[in-house]
Amino acid sequence: QVQLVESGGGLVHIGGSLRLSCTTSGSRFETMAMSWYRQSPGKQREFVAAILPRGTTNYKDSLKGRFTISRDNAMNTMYLQMTGLKPEDTAVYYCKAQILTSDDVYWGQGTQVTVRG
Repeated sequence: QVQLVESGGGLVHIGGSLRLSCTTSGSRFETMAMSWYRQSPGKQREFVAAILPRGTTNYKDSLKGRFTISRDNAMNTMYLQMTGLKPEDTAVYYCKAQILTSDDVYWGQGTQVTVRG
């Protein structure tokens, strides 16, 4: 069973930065495609960014240039560096792991990010 634990959320002012972390356990991290999603109140969960085991990345178009996804395979951890934060970035951010050898999918519990003026 794969477990995902997010951290790094919090309250930040407009224009500020945060770095989210997602640490995994229970399986080989290097077999996982990792991604971030977010969900705002009253809205559907939406894709933010993804990273493959060797570092290929993909982003929601509107977040390119402000958000950066990365991973440290030695630490079993994925990161999301967020800069220039806006109130519309306020959401619960979830990490997702997809095991490439089995297509099994796992989700973390989420971490709240709140951006205020």
